[in-house]
Amino acid sequence: MKAYTIKALGQKVNLEAGPLGKSMPIYRNRRRRVLGQHFLKSAGILKKIVEAIDPRPDTLIIEIGPGRGALTFPLAEKAGKVVAVEKDAAIAAQWKEKSVPGLTVFEGDILDCDLAALRTRHGGPFPRAVLAGNLPYSISTPLLFKILEEPAPFERCVFLVQKEVAERITAAPGAKDYAPLSILLQLRFAAEIRFAVHPGSFSPPPKVESALVSLERRPEPLFGIPDERRFADFLRGAFRQRRKTLANNLLASGRTAAAIERACGRAELDPRARPEQVPIAGFAALFAALRGEPLP
Repeated sequence: MKAYTIKALGQKVNLEAGPLGKSMPIYRNRRRRVLGQHFLKSAGILKKIVEAIDPRPDTLIIEIGPGRGALTFPLAEKAGKVVAVEKDAAIAAQWKEKSVPGLTVFEGDILDCDLAALRTRHGGPFPRAVLAGNLPYSISTPLLFKILEEPAPFERCVFLVQKEVAERITAAPGAKDYAPLSILLQLRFAAEIRFAVHPGSFSPPPKVESALVSLERRPEPLFGIPDERRFADFLRGAFRQRRKTLANNLLASGRTAAAIERACGRAELDPRARPEQVPIAGFAALFAALRGEPLP
């Protein structure tokens, strides 16, 4: 296993053993399985991830799970500041023994963190903030919904996730992966799959393909939705059963056939369409029509 040097920190980082030292029992496979962790070991992939995150002197980066630090160190070299949130108490304790310029590590579960408070507390002079990480598969979807529910001001999010999650995030109307999560994220972000990552790039190798996905916050949402929480509930009802028509799904949500017919007419939608065929603009218009509001 080759190592590479991070010049500004003057450290030789071995991607297999990790920058925290060669004797680290906390990285035994049993513990990896418990936490769902798969650590990157490919220097080429790491370099591409750093490029996608685009760390700059004016940037605060919130990293989810620093692990061995293979991504943390190159980010700390270039960013204004890196705040890494580590759930594993043993890993967090070993990080606290290290002193790395521009890096703060604390123990915690990112799903329980107040993301806006993190930005405020550590943002200081940095006008740009990025949320990034190699996500354990078990937290990918909950974290994405957390980003939607909390008004955390991140200009960019860059995540290494299971490939099927990345495809759901970026899915267009008509795709089999198009779902409420696709719509809600794309309302606020320009979503893009940067590249795929094969299992052999990790230690231990996962059983699935992964992909790096970036979310670039739009200056304004694609459409103004007055009540996004109710809009999310509406979408879940519309996609209740993918094989059913839009009208039948909405009927199962408690709406009357007459109300659905009128609303689809106003929104210029065919009530016989399946939910995955309806574009984001169509759902925004239908939601407004069902509530008797002006169309966006």
